[in-house]
Amino acid sequence: MAEIDPGTLLPNDHVIGLAKEGEITQLHRGHAYAEEGDTFEIDGTEFEVTDVDERTLGDLTDEDARAEGSPDLESYRERMVAVHGGNFEWNDDSEVVRHRFERVES
Repeated sequence: MAEIDPGTLLPNDHVIGLAKEGEITQLHRGHAYAEEGDTFEIDGTEFEVTDVDERTLGDLTDEDARAEGSPDLESYRERMVAVHGGNFEWNDDSEVVRHRFERVES
C-alpha cells in the first residue's frame, strides 16, 4: 500500500475532476496501475483504492459503465472507441483491470 499520484491511475485532468466530484468510482485500464489499499489525493481530498481485479471487456455491465461516468454500456463502448481512436477495438475477450476507489471520510 502506497500513496500514488492520481495521474498514475486516472489518465487525464477531466477524469481526475470526475473522480473528485464523485462522478466516477472505478476505472478499467489495460494494466494494473494501483494496488488495493493504495491512496491518492485530489485537491486535499483523499481516496483509497478498494479493489483491483482482472476482468474482460465482456464482463462489463451497465452498472460498470455508470460507475465510470457513462449512462450505459453502449455509451461506454462508444466513448472508449472515440477516446482511443483507431488504436482500440472492443473485443469481449480483451483483458482489462478494474480499479475501484472511494473517498476517505475523515
